[in-house]
Amino acid sequence: MANQLCIVLDFGGQYNQLIARRVRECGVYCEIRRYDTPLDEIKALNPAGIIFTGGPNSVYDETSPHIAKEYFDLGIPTLGICYGCQLMAYTLGGTVESCTKSEYGKIDVTHGEGSLLFAGVPDTSTVWMSHTDFVSRLPEGFTVTAHSADCPCAAFECPERKLYAVQFHPEVTHSQYGREILHHFLYVVCGFTGDWVMSDFIDNTVQKLREQIGDKQVILGLSGGVDSSVAAALLSKAVGRQLTCVFVDQGLMRKDEGDFVEQTFTKLFDMNFVRVNAQEHFLEKLRGVSDPEEKRRIIGTEFYKVFWDKVRETGADGFFAQGTIYPDRIESGKGNQAGQGSTAVIKTHHNMVEKPADIRFAGTIEPLADLFKDEVRRVGEKLGIPHELVWRQPFPGPGLGVRIIGEITAEKVKILQEADAVFRDEIRKSGLESELKQFFAVLPDVHTVGVMGDHRTYDHLIAIRAVTTDDFMTADWARIPYDVLARVSNRLCNEVEHVNRVVYDITSKPPGTVEWE
Repeated sequence: MANQLCIVLDFGGQYNQLIARRVRECGVYCEIRRYDTPLDEIKALNPAGIIFTGGPNSVYDETSPHIAKEYFDLGIPTLGICYGCQLMAYTLGGTVESCTKSEYGKIDVTHGEGSLLFAGVPDTSTVWMSHTDFVSRLPEGFTVTAHSADCPCAAFECPERKLYAVQFHPEVTHSQYGREILHHFLYVVCGFTGDWVMSDFIDNTVQKLREQIGDKQVILGLSGGVDSSVAAALLSKAVGRQLTCVFVDQGLMRKDEGDFVEQTFTKLFDMNFVRVNAQEHFLEKLRGVSDPEEKRRIIGTEFYKVFWDKVRETGADGFFAQGTIYPDRIESGKGNQAGQGSTAVIKTHHNMVEKPADIRFAGTIEPLADLFKDEVRRVGEKLGIPHELVWRQPFPGPGLGVRIIGEITAEKVKILQEADAVFRDEIRKSGLESELKQFFAVLPDVHTVGVMGDHRTYDHLIAIRAVTTDDFMTADWARIPYDVLARVSNRLCNEVEHVNRVVYDITSKPPGTVEWE
């Protein structure tokens, strides 16, 4: 690794990836490792800084994740966050107890003077707390640098040993000066220089790809999503027409999206582009299926069956490429290169699949495997991919298949494609597109009574969904102005056949999710 490295040591907290993203946003390369990564392997990685994440456990519970005291003798600047804060205190001889009053959500804390972490931060600021335990007694040599009304040790440190801890979560946007605090830790305490730059990543990756591939061919499964599209553009820049992209159009994309993908990659990039139009095949396999998980399984399985069949026709004598990104590896239990065998699997991603035994490649290429989604988008922009593709909103792998509740039919796909296109068009015209993180239409498979002209109708209901969020861990329903909603409803009922009613989903996450299935 040519870049300076910060390690995020994961203790099971829900914000582990968010911490790593925030570090990279500061221009510092960062990797997530399990809390039980051996000490010798940490030393071999030679990190310039370490961050301990939060976690759901209590440090005084013997079954909770713990680390050896020797970690703190490495001389590596370390920042403990939430559980990581309590773990630092507990391991070094302090006391952690259950709170008499827990803190959740936005809490005001007061900072002391002289701490490098809080340089330039006002004496009092709002932070995001989420804890039921607290540090009641500090280890020897540490001093308190921040407190709240109910937490006497909201932050503490031992500058001589380069050990720092905060009970709150600086990585979430709710912490008013959280980014500044992380930046101070990385640059002032650790001495990072900020050498993680996307233009350097492109140049270095292209050079490595050319060396690795040589004169061999490369086959990539192009879904039309951000990740596979950026991987395709990067490989095209590296090896040109040695790359063949197989685009399986399962017929469940948004209106005209398949044509847009084909036009983009045939006109802008030097590659062999193969499109497989397979809607009839997918609809046949989905006939009579209404369970959302079964639909996901069928769509995912059939996608790769169609893809591998096309690969067999094309010939597989070179490399196989895919758009795996860093969160895919983490969530599939492969992000921790040290001790992969024991890594817990959160979910298996579509990019982490087994290849058929009869198809053999020289190797697998994953040029984006170290990047987060926002970094992938920045690479895509620099490679010249159109803005509307690079910054497209999150779209489920099964496409509209999980935005059609119940059985999927060609008629339902057509209705939802038209409805979604109208909704998106109206949002664009209203100037709201940049404010909304995700917005789309859903076909709930509900029929309602309506009146059109002098005729009674019994047709489909369309639900529309729009949310605002910073990280998709939580989301709030968007307050779209009534006049915009009125125009959307009017257009949907007048322009989309078989639609006679429109409802707006005003459920936040939690308790709901962004998608309906």
